[in-house]
Amino acid sequence: MIILIIEDEARIAKRLQRMTASFFEQNSVISICDSVQKGMNYIENNDIDLLLLDLNLNGENGFDLLESVVSRSFHTIIVSAYTDKAIMAFEYGVLDFVPKPFDEHRLNQAFKRIKNKVKTNDESLKFLAIKKAGNIKLIDIEDLLYIKGAGIYSELHLRNGNQELHDKSLETLAQLLPSTFNRIHKSYLVSLTLAEKIIVQPGSKYGLLIKNGELLPIGRSKYKELKGKII
Repeated sequence: MIILIIEDEARIAKRLQRMTASFFEQNSVISICDSVQKGMNYIENNDIDLLLLDLNLNGENGFDLLESVVSRSFHTIIVSAYTDKAIMAFEYGVLDFVPKPFDEHRLNQAFKRIKNKVKTNDESLKFLAIKKAGNIKLIDIEDLLYIKGAGIYSELHLRNGNQELHDKSLETLAQLLPSTFNRIHKSYLVSLTLAEKIIVQPGSKYGLLIKNGELLPIGRSKYKELKGKII
């Protein structure tokens, strides 16, 4: 794991570093930055797996950084005393919001969501942010038809017929999206609110007909689970 901590209070930063190191594998690389600009420079020049971000950095607004990196492939956990910002943070697609003061148990709960691939169980996500032509574009969750895996990226298929590429993998997005979204196949995520019916095809193949008329493949291991949810 390559982990970046952006925290301006040295004592808290070192505490986060110690707790993070005790949870993740020994060969993890954990770096600390104490300002928005230093954090941005680090992210621009290094690949990371996880960002731990404070929202008040010597008077700077951590949201300025969050908005610019939320489309990236890594997960973000907010560690902040500004709990009134939690809903907004979840709307933008953070994995968890750990309020200060925090203890190791609460921080580990957030880390387990990454290690055990647990969903956030939070319905606050309103947007998926993508980077397009150098700018951040917010895609409303309500505009999503389904998401298709495209290697380390994901294709967002929208109700208007457009497609957008997201830097996060299908597996990472599955952890963030509301509970209505289900993995119906190794390469497909869809909200079951859009499901019309399951179609059994020749050769014991299964498909999910969604409301726009598209037929999406259902993995054999997913059929029984989906059948119980849709019928």
